[in-house]
Amino acid sequence: MTPNTLPKLSTDTSETGCCPRFDPLPWNEQQYVFADKLFLKETTWCFLHIPLNMGSMMRRVLSAIESANAKTEGYFMLSHDCSPWKSEHFIAVSKDVPGAEIIKLSGTFLTKTFEGPFKDAGKWCKEMNTYVEGQGKRIKKLYFYYTTCPKCLQTYGKNYVVGFAEI
Repeated sequence: MTPNTLPKLSTDTSETGCCPRFDPLPWNEQQYVFADKLFLKETTWCFLHIPLNMGSMMRRVLSAIESANAKTEGYFMLSHDCSPWKSEHFIAVSKDVPGAEIIKLSGTFLTKTFEGPFKDAGKWCKEMNTYVEGQGKRIKKLYFYYTTCPKCLQTYGKNYVVGFAEI
């Protein structure tokens, strides 16, 4: 497996001009390796895991990424709920973005694709744990890749989410 390689994500195939239609099959029950993969790190405030400032954070961050010419092909963001009150978000970038916190993420990740409403996130966490333990591994940290924004979800009618378990 080539490090830092993910299935193709191309906004060129977007019917909405925003999120591309998501194909869950290449992401389901896979193993990916990141070696110093660059991410811009941001946080949002939450109320019982519901992000309160996600839209403003995304507008600000995406503008900074575009201004720095640091976009990657497609769009890839991992989210991690630190608590019911705060979430961390890691947006893949191709290089440094002035004024932003850039981290390098390294590790091995097992994935599982889910479809359904966000209220099922607790169930998805349990399913991820069962899947990872079934592979003889333990989760160090669990992230979720939310593949579609709320606006595009209305168009596509499917809410795919990919669990990324760092092992």
